[in-house]
Amino acid sequence: MKKLVQAKIKALPATPGVYFYKDRKGEIIYIGKAANLRSRVNQYFQPSRPRDAKTDALVAEITDIAWQELETEVDALFLEAELVKRYLPRYNILLRDDKASLFVRIDYNSDYPTVNLVRRPLDDGARYFGPYINGWGLKKALKFLRRAFPYATGRPAPGKRVSLHYHLGLDPGLEEGRTSLTQYKANLRKLMHYLRGHKASIFKEIAREMKSAARASQFEKAARARDQLRVLESLNRQVIFSDRQQLDLSKDEALQQLAKLFLIDPPGRIEGFDVSHLQGTDNVASMCVFTSGLPDKAAYRKFKLRLPGNDDFAHLHEALTRRFGAKNRHSWGLPDLVLIDGGKGQLAAAIAARDESGLNGLPMIGLAKRLEEIIIPKIEISNQQLAAKKRVTNYKILVAQAEKIGGYVRDDGNFLVVSLPLNSPLVKLLQRIRDESHRFAIGYHSLLHRRRQTSSPFEQVPSLGPQTRKKLVRRFGSLKAASAASEAELQTVLGTRRGAAMAAHFKKASTQIT
Repeated sequence: MKKLVQAKIKALPATPGVYFYKDRKGEIIYIGKAANLRSRVNQYFQPSRPRDAKTDALVAEITDIAWQELETEVDALFLEAELVKRYLPRYNILLRDDKASLFVRIDYNSDYPTVNLVRRPLDDGARYFGPYINGWGLKKALKFLRRAFPYATGRPAPGKRVSLHYHLGLDPGLEEGRTSLTQYKANLRKLMHYLRGHKASIFKEIAREMKSAARASQFEKAARARDQLRVLESLNRQVIFSDRQQLDLSKDEALQQLAKLFLIDPPGRIEGFDVSHLQGTDNVASMCVFTSGLPDKAAYRKFKLRLPGNDDFAHLHEALTRRFGAKNRHSWGLPDLVLIDGGKGQLAAAIAARDESGLNGLPMIGLAKRLEEIIIPKIEISNQQLAAKKRVTNYKILVAQAEKIGGYVRDDGNFLVVSLPLNSPLVKLLQRIRDESHRFAIGYHSLLHRRRQTSSPFEQVPSLGPQTRKKLVRRFGSLKAASAASEAELQTVLGTRRGAAMAAHFKKASTQIT
C-alpha cells in the first residue's frame, strides 16, 4: 500500500461521511459514503477481503484519499447525487450494481399528491430529486423520513376507507379529510426542502411552529411538530448504509479554489445564465441557482425574451437587465457570483446589464465551451478604485493561485483568460452550473417550440380567449374568415375598442396564415 494512502487511512474518523479516491493526476475516480469512514475505507485495502476485478482495478489506481465528515448517513445519501453529477467519477459507473439510478418523484401540484421512486423522470409537471445511485440506501432513508413527513404513495380506490398507513402515522389520510390538502402540501414542502439538503432551516422552521402552537394553546399541533423534530433527530442514530454503502462552505474544495482565485469570499449563491432559441424564434433565457455548491432548483427562473432575432448578446443583456430589476432584486436577493455560459462577447453583454443596473461590484465570470476557459473582466481583479500597487498585487495573486492548481493566466485585452486542468474541482463545479443552466434553457425553449407548432396563430392574439373565438366563429364561420373581415364588422361583434385592436392584429398576423 502506498505510504500516503496508508497515512490517510490512519487519519480517517469513525464518523458518517463521504470519501473520495483520487488517482496520480489528482482526478476523483470514485465517491463513496459510509456510516463509519475509517471502517469502510479500510475494507478496500484488506488483503483477506474478497474483491472483484473492477474493485481490484480501482484500488490499484488510488494514490490519495480525501473525505468530508457529515452529521448523518442520510446527509451523505442526498449529497451523493450532486457530487457524482459534478465529478462524474468513472468507477461510480463501473462498480454500480443497481439496475439504474433512482429518482424521487413528488407530484406536488396534483389534487392528491403522492411520493414515489421512479427510474426515469418525465416532463409531467412533477418534482424530481436525484438521481440516486444507492437505491437500497435511498429506500431506507425515505422509510425514516416518512415518519417525520407522512405522505401517500398512491391514490386510493373510490370508497376505500383510510389506509393502515394512516393509523401508523405514515399517511396523511387525505381521502377521509384527516388532513387538509393545504396542510399536506405544507408537509411535502418540508420534505422537498430536506431532500435539497436544507436540513438546518427545516429544524428551525419546525421548532418555530412548535413554540407558536404552544403559545396559542394548540397543543395537538405543537405535539405533531415535536414528534417531527424527534424523528429527524433520531436519524443521527440510524444506520442507513452500514457496509453496503449541508456541505460546509469552508470545506468545499471547489468553492475554496474559486474564492482564492478571484479574491472573493466563498460564494454562497452562484447564478448561471444561458439563452436558447431556434433561428431567432422562441427566444428564452435560464437562471439556475447553486447554493453552497449545490443546485437549489426551487430558485431556478426562466425568462421568455421579448427581443426578436438571433442575437445572443442582446438576449443575455435583456435577461440580466430583467433579473436585476428592482422587483426581482427584492424577491430573489442578489447572488455572490454570476456565471455566464459563453466567452468574452456574452460576458461583456452581461457586464453592461449589470453596470446599468448599478451593481458594478457584483463579480461576474464566463466559461467558454471549447477549451473550458474561465473568462474574467480585468476590472474584477484590477479595480480602478484600487491603488496601482494593489492592482498589481491582485494580478500576481491570481497568477500564483492558477499555477498552484496547475493552470495559467493569459492577458486578452479587456479580459483575463484562466486555463485550469479539466479535472480540477473548480472546473467541475463551473461545468456543472453551466450545463445545468443550458439544460434548463433548452427545456423551456423546447416547450415553447412544441406549443407554437401545435397551436393556431390566433391563440397568440391578445384578448382572444375561447369565448371570443366562439363569437367570431358563429358570426363569420371560421377564424380565417374573421381575419379577412373589415374593422367595422369586427366592431359589431366585439365592440368599438376591441374590434379595432383585433382588426389591427389580424392585419399584422395575416401573413402568417396559410
